[in-house]
Amino acid sequence: MPALNNLQLELLKTFSRPLSEKQLLEIRQLLSAYFAQKIDDDVDTLFEQNTWDTTKVDEWLGEHLRTPYAPHP
Repeated sequence: MPALNNLQLELLKTFSRPLSEKQLLEIRQLLSAYFAQKIDDDVDTLFEQNTWDTTKVDEWLGEHLRTPYAPHP
């Protein structure tokens, strides 16, 4: 069985007491917002590093990346 990571251990220590359903929901929302912000920051960094703009996004939207399949006999 893999060991718990540092975040998991910290959460276990912090929330070792029972929580109400409302508190649990609020904490889940906080964690979701935190990780969503991290993704947003990473995407912003990626765009800055590659000097991408809305033109690049429009280019991606126009791409067709489906794999062509042979027709069924």
